[in-house]
Amino acid sequence: MLDPNRQRQLHAAIELMFFGYRAMVARSDKLLESRGLTRVHHRIVYFVARMGRPQVNELLRVLGVSKQAANGPLRDLYAQQLLTFSRDEADARVKRLTLTPAGRRLEGRLSALQREQFAAIFGAAGADAEAGWREAMMQLAAHELERAAFTLSDDGSPSPERPKKGVRALRGQRTK
Repeated sequence: MLDPNRQRQLHAAIELMFFGYRAMVARSDKLLESRGLTRVHHRIVYFVARMGRPQVNELLRVLGVSKQAANGPLRDLYAQQLLTFSRDEADARVKRLTLTPAGRRLEGRLSALQREQFAAIFGAAGADAEAGWREAMMQLAAHELERAAFTLSDDGSPSPERPKKGVRALRGQRTK
């Protein structure tokens, strides 16, 4: 059983995560809502932009959703001319996803809102606090990153190389 003080601290951490996430997505949610889109659509355009013409199955693995769950949002993005499907040059059975110019503009606006927020918060908190936050998030996300076979580069962006299996592939950091 946890010490009552430690339990309160951990509850506070859970609450901070909840309210912090809500604050991070609030501005982008308003922009999405104006287009009849949701956070699911945001995650799709974000990762399609970062992954560079991913296969549909690669995107599904990263998002951790089924084809059935992604079908509606993918159709919505296609209908709004934000996303296109194309056949892979090497294997016509494989569908690849690409953002249209309008999709890239929308994704850019959404990401800019969140980058501005992180830049302001990290600037106010300082480099040590940012490093501590990144380490905590890496520990929290390690299993999901491994499950998704998603590798972050040193600058925090998805690696252009094929993802490597294993937690140690997460920027070469050890887990504790």
